[in-house]
Amino acid sequence: MSEQIDGGCLCGAVRFVASGTPTDVAWCHCQSCRRHSGAPVSVFVAIRRDAFEVTKGEITKFNSSPGRWRGFCARCGSTLTCEGVSSSAEVHFHIGSIDNAEQFAPTRHIFPEERLPWLHLSDNS
Repeated sequence: MSEQIDGGCLCGAVRFVASGTPTDVAWCHCQSCRRHSGAPVSVFVAIRRDAFEVTKGEITKFNSSPGRWRGFCARCGSTLTCEGVSSSAEVHFHIGSIDNAEQFAPTRHIFPEERLPWLHLSDNS
């Protein structure tokens, strides 16, 4: 099933479009994602690096740890991406940056050992 995924930041300065089916949709419980998003957990939609393009503005990137880049809008600060080195096959888009986020339910958890003990999710994971 092929689909188009549109998204962007809060202020509209950055917009992107992707095509195809995401390779993964996952909850991430790591402390780095919490700090980047300001939320107790993040959900990312993994998209092949060659299947998306930025159609407006530019994603500003911060090297948060060796080999890991966090993307955001330089104007409004919206969390946009998390990605490995440029040789990585995919980019992870923050679910909050996707226009129709309801279409992408997470199917697994990453770094569950870092989950906040008071966070209870209805997926029983």
